[in-house]
Amino acid sequence: MIFDKWIAAFTHEKLTCGACKKEFSVKELRKSLYICPECGKYMRIGGRERINQVVDKKSFEEFATGLSSVDFLEFPGYSDKLTKAIDATGEDDAVICGHATIGGHPCAIFVMDSRFMMASMGSVVGEKITRTFEYATEHHIPVIGFTASGGARMQEGIISLMQMAKCSAAVKKHSTEGNLYITVLTDPTTGGVTASFAMQGDITLAEPNALVGFAGRRVVEQTTKSQLPDNFQSAEFILEHGFADAIVPREELIDTLTTILKLHRKEQAAG
Repeated sequence: MIFDKWIAAFTHEKLTCGACKKEFSVKELRKSLYICPECGKYMRIGGRERINQVVDKKSFEEFATGLSSVDFLEFPGYSDKLTKAIDATGEDDAVICGHATIGGHPCAIFVMDSRFMMASMGSVVGEKITRTFEYATEHHIPVIGFTASGGARMQEGIISLMQMAKCSAAVKKHSTEGNLYITVLTDPTTGGVTASFAMQGDITLAEPNALVGFAGRRVVEQTTKSQLPDNFQSAEFILEHGFADAIVPREELIDTLTTILKLHRKEQAAG
């Protein structure tokens, strides 16, 4: 399988921390949850690595597979970019969806993978996330979504932007049925993803120092004619301004999610 070959090769690679420039083996970084052992910087990680970090062992079952993006606008270079992204990641697009248990509690989960065209949201990403919420609504289970995206996929034009409304409608239906949605904002969560399902969670968590915003810093500064603070669009900034409920270090995430899911399950049983 493509993914098996990719992961075998990747395990023997070394990665360099973007902050301190120190080099570490993938084995070392997996032990540290991809937090730099030297300077503590949070590194971006792939979707399957993320799933392996948080769900109970052997509990994840993937669904909404076999979907492929189509270059229906014949956008210059898009087909080549898709092919390169598929070859580089072993994934069919920028999000992985399925159901699993965390701390023994069932949930549906989607994880966006920034290695695939910066996890830009096109028709396949929107469809897979929508199916995740539909599955969770049908089975009355929570959704946990790990967001990481550069925003809408410009190569798909208005079809990409339509995914914002499509996903948001699925989130609303899931919520109306009394189900829980937890978002985990990771670096970077921007653009149309931020403007839709990333900010619709009942509980919004974020990783330390994650970039979270809509428009770019320069665009905001030029539009508002103002000097923005150094920590603008950081997880810490949005927490301070009420757009997140907590910043959770990776090593504490399993316990945090387990506690939330346990409390929700008790509330459902009582209600």
